[in-house]
Parts: sequence; C-alpha cells; structure tokens
Amino acid sequence: MNRAPVHMNLQTIKVACSNCNLRELCMPLGLNDQQLQRIDEIVAIRRKIKRGGTLFRNGEAFTSLFAIRTGFFKTCVATEDGRDQVTGFQMAGEIIGLDGIVNDRHTCDAVALEDAEVCVMPFDRIEELSREVTALQSHVHKIMSREIVREHGVMLLLGSMRAEERLAAFLLNLVQRLHARGFSQSELVLRMTREEIGSYLGLKLETVSRTFSKFVEEGIVEVKQRHVRIVDTDALKRIVNSQQACH
Repeated sequence: MNRAPVHMNLQTIKVACSNCNLRELCMPLGLNDQQLQRIDEIVAIRRKIKRGGTLFRNGEAFTSLFAIRTGFFKTCVATEDGRDQVTGFQMAGEIIGLDGIVNDRHTCDAVALEDAEVCVMPFDRIEELSREVTALQSHVHKIMSREIVREHGVMLLLGSMRAEERLAAFLLNLVQRLHARGFSQSELVLRMTREEIGSYLGLKLETVSRTFSKFVEEGIVEVKQRHVRIVDTDALKRIVNSQQACH
C-alpha cells in the first residue's frame, strides 16, 4: 500500500513509541514487536507547541488524536459573553483531542500552559490498525471511557460541592494523575493560574485564593506561588468525603 509522504518541517521529527518512556500510559501493554512497529509507523511525527500556543481550535476539522509527551494543556471554550470557560487540564501521558471524534470537528481550543510536545496520531490510521490489533481497540475505548468518567466527576463536582470540596477534589485528582506518571504524591507545581482553576471549578478568582488561604491556615497545604505541597492528604479526602456522605 502506498502511503502519502509525510511532509517534515523543523517541528516534526520521527518518533518511536517502542522507545518512549510514556509508552505504558499511552499504549496498550502486551503488544508484540510487530504490533509495536505498526503503531510506530502511525505515530510518525511530533509537534512542539510553545507556551500560550494552540494545538487545535474550536470548529477546526478533526484529523488526529495527540498524545502529550511533555508539557501541560488546558481545553477551553469561549462563552457568549466572550469569557474563556476552562473545560479541562491535560498533562504528559494523556491523550487530547477526543472531543473531535463525534462530529469530525473540535469542540474546544487546546492551549499549551507551558512549552509542550505532542505525538500526532492520525485517527483514520488508528481506526484502521484497531481492526487488526484488538488490544489497541480496547485501549482506545478505555481512554474514551476514562474521559467520560472524568467529565461525569466534574459535573458532580460543579453540581453540588462547596468551594472547599471543589478545590480539595481538584488537588487530589491532580496529584493522583501526576503520581501515576512517577511524580511526588504530595508536591506539585500548578501550571495553571488561580483564575483558570476558578474557571474550571466554577468559582470566582477571590474564592479560589481564599480557599487556598484557608487550607494553608488549617495546615492542610503549603503554598509558595505555584508550588503546592500537600501536608495532610487525609484532611483533603475528609473534606471531599464529608460532602459525599451528605447525599
């Protein structure tokens, strides 16, 4: 089968999934060498996005999923009054772009919160290979399912939680996702601003700042600008669980 040539520019370099240290997070386990090689052929290019740059925009044609190799993104949509509503934060080892599958168009903007690099995975090729490699197909389904579960969690968060509960759940979720990537279980650097956290959690900027201050006063976290150290994880869990116990 003749493949269309891939036009390479300075931002695109050949990448091998089989040698990638994020492979376990992006790709299904238990693939044999031949199957891995097939996936390597699909993920032929990487793209670098500068901090503040856009990976894709709302309304843009959907062609690829992106595995975040390094860096941090936010997804957002513009509201009718022109504000940016943050719909999610994505980090290295996560897949971004699933929003485009339904209507073949992206439904949000994806903006880099720091210099980032992604692996480009053309969706038609993933679908083609999924038919041959069932492990890949079930893996893609798992990724989609995880996104649905996460969105459901966010809806619950916004539907009924008080400010402290929302921020506690957000910090726990973030540190848990970072820990899965080999980072500390208690320390994190917030790549997003307090305002962006507020937009995501449905809270005003001053409410986010006040809630952080409250957590600091109570000895639950230590905050130095964007560096956050969780001193008492159990206290955060109790804050979240106290809300769930009410229902």
